[in-house]
Amino acid sequence: MSLRLAFMGSPEFAVPTLEAIIAAGHDVACVYSQPPRPAGRGRELRPTSVHMLAERHGLPVRTPVNFKAEEDRAAFAALALDVAVVVAYGLLLPRAILDAPRLGCFNLHGSILPRWRGAAPIHRAVMAGDQVAGVQVMKMDVGLDTGPVMLTATTPITENDTMGDIHDRLSMAGAALMVEGLARLEAGTAVLTEQSSEGVTYASKVSPEEARIDWRLPAREVAARIRGMSPFPGAWFEHDGQRIKVLHARADVGAGGPGQVLDDSLRIACGEGAVRLTRLQRAGKGQVNAEDFQRSKPITRGQVLS
Repeated sequence: MSLRLAFMGSPEFAVPTLEAIIAAGHDVACVYSQPPRPAGRGRELRPTSVHMLAERHGLPVRTPVNFKAEEDRAAFAALALDVAVVVAYGLLLPRAILDAPRLGCFNLHGSILPRWRGAAPIHRAVMAGDQVAGVQVMKMDVGLDTGPVMLTATTPITENDTMGDIHDRLSMAGAALMVEGLARLEAGTAVLTEQSSEGVTYASKVSPEEARIDWRLPAREVAARIRGMSPFPGAWFEHDGQRIKVLHARADVGAGGPGQVLDDSLRIACGEGAVRLTRLQRAGKGQVNAEDFQRSKPITRGQVLS
């Protein structure tokens, strides 16, 4: 047996889940994704990662801007679904959509709720210095990530992990978790647990202003924020009029004015302690480690970074 479902997702994070659902033999009646948007130097319209995967599997794809139009709501209801699976779709779903599938809509969310409800949970977990990240299967309601939770998987966040590392691990763990959740729904054995009312935090999108490195912060916070924005949007500082991204850094010891370069290996003083920059990227160039970065246009001891 299998469930008749719609898959609703957009970025690369959602791709393993759709692949796992297809492999599990479920009847994917339709895939919903964000509309194609301009990308690249030519600004040509580019479909989302989920959209492209769906087309490779011959699945029908719909890309409504929202679900305000009655015809879009009616078309969704007409699919006669058992369930809808939502993974980083990018739209808030109205009650009419949430109530249309027989069993409801189930979201794969990249945090341990109620911590980090919202758009950028993995970024925020790493930026905040959390020691554990997670992914959960939850039944959706009209609130922002407020529904009851069915299943949870976790992964530790080490001082070497970037947001990209955690993103990839949770993406794969979440795919297996959602397949397990669908099996429980099909068997009628799913158990849903209401979220705690304590410990609620919100994961807003990372703003451009946040990406500029503030050397006045304590070193551990600077390093965590750098890793939490890697590989995108990428934390940065300016040097000789050029924006330089930092993709990885570690907290270190050292003292000096915030932003002061303490040695030629890119140990930078912070408001408390220092950080060692380990992976960087100049505009228009690829990522390199600190040693290779310093071979061309080095940043020398005693300089002060903006």
